[in-house]
Amino acid sequence: MPLGHRVIFHSARFWLGLFFVLFPLGLLLYGVNDIVDAEADRYNPRKGTFLFGSRGATKQLAALRWQIAIAEIPLVIIFFFLMGPRILGWFAALLIAVGLYNAPRFGWKSHPPFDVLIQASYLLVFVLSSWLNHADQLPWSTFLFGALFAMHSHIFGEVMDVEPDRISGRRTTATLIGSVPSKILMAGLLCVESALVFVFFRDLIITGFLALGAIWFLLDAAVLWKDHPYSPATMRLFMWAWNVAALLGMYWNWSKSSLTHISRAAGL
Repeated sequence: MPLGHRVIFHSARFWLGLFFVLFPLGLLLYGVNDIVDAEADRYNPRKGTFLFGSRGATKQLAALRWQIAIAEIPLVIIFFFLMGPRILGWFAALLIAVGLYNAPRFGWKSHPPFDVLIQASYLLVFVLSSWLNHADQLPWSTFLFGALFAMHSHIFGEVMDVEPDRISGRRTTATLIGSVPSKILMAGLLCVESALVFVFFRDLIITGFLALGAIWFLLDAAVLWKDHPYSPATMRLFMWAWNVAALLGMYWNWSKSSLTHISRAAGL
């Protein structure tokens, strides 16, 4: 998102950052999550698939600890030489967020509403991209939009996992307030995101897409699935659609660069 309109595909820094986010960073975030959630994942019908994530055996999960370290250390060294000591603060913030979310007993992932609020830590990727590619930091409204987007995306995952989470005894926002209120909450967040994009960036395509998402979740809560669990086939369909929309959104944000600068029409 910070790199709109830039000719980036010849840049080694861009490809290095993309590799880091897709593999070492993903291995850290989701590897730690798999280790901590091993018990709950046993009851989750969507786990153990390429689309939704692994259900690792005990030996595999034990090996993940050193595999994560091996994947991270070379990138820490490379980024230090490229960006200087400030990257150490970035990694410290990342590890604090991972620790807060996954810590046994006190982890925020089992303490609503912090399980949702901590998703704002994904915005560290915006900061890293700007530093690595010598791009301006995004405006505050883009950071706010990104935080809300990460939060509603996480709630959607909790709604899909609400039954296995209840069986395993894990407390989440979705298990606490229920599926229907969670879907209404998602719709509310999408409405706020839609308003933000319209008021500050005047991008009617993204505004309309987010508004349609809000309408969809309201229909889901009131008419379609209500508080009934999604079937595995339905969840697969949702996830494919989600990924297609994400890829299209990435291209749109890069080609139009509408979220990188506040519109003059916003009066700010």
